[in-house]
Amino acid sequence: MQHHWKVNGKVVGGLKQGAFFTGLDWVRQQCVEKLGFEPWPGTLNVEISEEQAAVIDGLVYKKGADLLSPDSNFCSGKVYPVTVAGIPAAIVRPAEEVRTHGKGVVEIIAPQKLKDALEITDGDWITFRIDVSGVP
Repeated sequence: MQHHWKVNGKVVGGLKQGAFFTGLDWVRQQCVEKLGFEPWPGTLNVEISEEQAAVIDGLVYKKGADLLSPDSNFCSGKVYPVTVAGIPAAIVRPAEEVRTHGKGVVEIIAPQKLKDALEITDGDWITFRIDVSGVP
């Protein structure tokens, strides 16, 4: 039985809001507790197919971990561990009311700047792996 699902997508530019979110103390602390790493300030935005987005919506977020804001002025979110070229990372999905991307774009956080680590730029294609073991 396959325990990983491979997702291919194109690196796209973002709105530069990920750095603010990943820089919040409570986000950083909860990422260490729940993912085992402190996120680099920012996200890697990856455009995926509609089919892959539907599978992620139906599968991944059942097993994700919550990032819960201690302040009602900030939104909470959900993260799901992935790996990108062997680097531990996570898809981060903010609460629906503050999402800036459609379902076809996933935001990935990691302990380092993935564009530099992988030597990639907008328009390049990457593959990330989602652990699906134990997900019904």
